[in-house]
Amino acid sequence: MNAWGHGDFLCRNYILDGLSDTLYNAYSSATTARALWQSLEKKYKTEDADLKKFIVEKFLDFKMVDSKTVMNQVQEFQMILHDLHAEGMKLNESFQVAAMIEKLPPLWKDFKNYLKHKWKEMGLEDLIVRLRIEEDNRLLR
Repeated sequence: MNAWGHGDFLCRNYILDGLSDTLYNAYSSATTARALWQSLEKKYKTEDADLKKFIVEKFLDFKMVDSKTVMNQVQEFQMILHDLHAEGMKLNESFQVAAMIEKLPPLWKDFKNYLKHKWKEMGLEDLIVRLRIEEDNRLLR
């Protein structure tokens, strides 16, 4: 066996060794390390792309409603932002702030307009503080 063949044999078996029994049975028929790697990459990169599409869809479809507290919905939105970040999709903070303002519920229309026209470079944490104060004030009315 030549050096390349031996290296390919070792590499293929190292990859197979890292798989679960079910995956091992499914992929052990690959004849080279390259073929094995490409078939695994094809399957799991597709799933990764599907996950990214799902998270982007959640981000785009998210809209706050009047029937829940704004702060609970802010936390839900922050989780979506965290998921985007974890998948390597980074949004700059100004975009996140503008998106959160745009997703405020219908009864917050006046406050939303106030924020859209008044805010100077506001950070996400500053926006969340303002939303918390506004929600507390609304609950006291």
